[in-house]
Amino acid sequence: MSKFKIAVFIISLVPVTWLVFSLLTDQLGANPIEAITRETGLWALRFLWLTLLITPLHWITGWNKLVSLRRMLGLYVFFYAVLHMLLYLWLDQFFNIDDIIKDIIKRPFITIGFVSFVSLIPLVITSNNAMVKKLGAKKWKKLHRLTYFIATATAVHFYMLVKQDKFEPIIYMVLLLLLFSIRVYKHYQKPRTMASSLS
Repeated sequence: MSKFKIAVFIISLVPVTWLVFSLLTDQLGANPIEAITRETGLWALRFLWLTLLITPLHWITGWNKLVSLRRMLGLYVFFYAVLHMLLYLWLDQFFNIDDIIKDIIKRPFITIGFVSFVSLIPLVITSNNAMVKKLGAKKWKKLHRLTYFIATATAVHFYMLVKQDKFEPIIYMVLLLLLFSIRVYKHYQKPRTMASSLS
């Protein structure tokens, strides 16, 4: 592993380290359980947006080292999502299966969050080189387009979760729309570039 990747790996652990420190030193406000659950979810979302940002940044800069970060950042998405889910299951629902099922059915934002989390699992399982070879590049890429669905569902989950000031979730939605727009623009630019080179 290069020094650059090691540095990114360590930096990616800073949020969870800070959250643990804040919890132990009573810096998370009147409701620390709610705060830490929310923050782990937010960091899962942020790492997902960072993962989606890698490809456009690579197009702009041509820096190949960025592409090597995509898998690691994707695994950090899952890491923070697992923490977020465990905190909800443990501290909110006390691992009561009946209550969890009722909550998933009753509250739409929990339903969307749960579906987003479950959708991450096949991406994590197939994130290694062995699975890329087994599935074939075409099938692997098709499966990993689930990322776009997960990102959209996560943004909706966050928007529905926030009851009053919607400014922050709207900012994340705008950023996601921008990231998607860049990809759509690049997709439709390819045929034009090929056509102009043939003429």
